[in-house]
Amino acid sequence: MNDQARQAARLWTLALPSVSAFVSSMVPSFSDRDDVLQETAVAVVDSFGKYDPSQPFVAWAIGIARNQVRLHYRRVNRHQRLFESETVDLLADAFAAEIAEQRPEFEHLDDCVSKLDRKSRELCRQRYELDLKPAEIGRKLGQSANTVAKSLQRIRDRLRQCIERKAAEVAS
Repeated sequence: MNDQARQAARLWTLALPSVSAFVSSMVPSFSDRDDVLQETAVAVVDSFGKYDPSQPFVAWAIGIARNQVRLHYRRVNRHQRLFESETVDLLADAFAAEIAEQRPEFEHLDDCVSKLDRKSRELCRQRYELDLKPAEIGRKLGQSANTVAKSLQRIRDRLRQCIERKAAEVAS
């Protein structure tokens, strides 16, 4: 996996709950909702090269989700549509603004992760990108699950401290 794909996966993982909430609010059918979310994920990966890192990723991903919701509405019969296009736009903007307001510190996460030592970054990658449990990581590394879990907790603490420090610098 190249660095750009790794970065896209990391950002998408952080954005997924917010994008999923937006899509869920727009698409009533459970199966359609999953399809729209999957199409959004593919579109995010396909267009990641166009993402401007100076802008919040979640807002950008919600913009892509908005387009996927519109495409979904075009595919289904008009009488099944819940919202007009303008309403979808307003709701997408509201979601993006609310999320940016709630968690602006996540914008510092990538910088803080890049400052971790190689071993810590690799533990994070295995846990959060590959979604491996501490027991499985421990087996691979010849460590106990408890040792891995404690290491991950220390890494999360360092990341939290780094993010808080950077957020305070920006605020002042």
